[in-house]
Amino acid sequence: MANVLKREKQIQILRLLSEGNSIRSTERLTGIHRDTIMRVVVRFGNQCRDFLDDSLANLSVRNIELDEIWTYVAKKQKRCRGNDLRNQTIGDQYLYTALDADSKMLITFAIGKRTSEVTAAFVADLEKRIVRQPSAEADDIPQISTDGWGPYMPSIARSFGRSARHGVLIKQYVDPSVGRYAPPDLVRTERINIRGIKDLGTICTSHVERLNGSIRLFMKRFTRLTYAFSKKLENLAAATALHVAVYNYVRIHRSLGCTPAMAAGVIGELWDMDRLFDAVGEHANRKIRDARLGKLLGRLRSTDI
Repeated sequence: MANVLKREKQIQILRLLSEGNSIRSTERLTGIHRDTIMRVVVRFGNQCRDFLDDSLANLSVRNIELDEIWTYVAKKQKRCRGNDLRNQTIGDQYLYTALDADSKMLITFAIGKRTSEVTAAFVADLEKRIVRQPSAEADDIPQISTDGWGPYMPSIARSFGRSARHGVLIKQYVDPSVGRYAPPDLVRTERINIRGIKDLGTICTSHVERLNGSIRLFMKRFTRLTYAFSKKLENLAAATALHVAVYNYVRIHRSLGCTPAMAAGVIGELWDMDRLFDAVGEHANRKIRDARLGKLLGRLRSTDI
């Protein structure tokens, strides 16, 4: 792909998509065919996922908020029939997000059905990125705030044990079925201490719920009542990885005055899209070199035997 499109054209495509443009609007603006645009997104998005996996690690965080945001692939779940009902790659999908409430960094994400298995894998991935505190009873161990989705409780207990505090915030509305284009009126909230939280007022999911609005704004695939939904799950995953990389490393958060990655201490200066493109590409090339070196060493060992 890099031999077909110049670096500047690829960056232009990624910049337009990261600002909320759809595939077809990007096609009209750049004059590049939509299939080529999609191949750029998938290739770079997959590289972004590997880059995020390696760069967002050993993080010291205090307040983590978890949430899920709905979308769908190919068709909505109510349109699925027959074999489509058993196909995990189409129908309703959920983007799980883990946000550091202090630095506003999106620590990790997962895409899949809203099931116990996907929830457990998401929480386990989150746990691997957090630095464990030496004292399990200290007040400075990470606090995790979630909504009332049931599988969160056993998943967090299994992955974190006593190395994290957990609280649940449940919001009750007048009538959730009323109001198609506006949220129903909030009646009351209930905060529940699952483990280790002394001040129930600190249980909060407002920041990660606000992040949902940014996701729907900057990712056309999540914008409701449009034709910009994903046709393939792999395309949705790649586009999401691109958005997360741009959100963490490039886009300045208005409440911080810097990017979330800077606020979290992951990087020390502002990045632009060019810097992100080069960093992700260099990381991908390094992984390819390491894989080739590993294969060569394996062959040499087998020859010695």
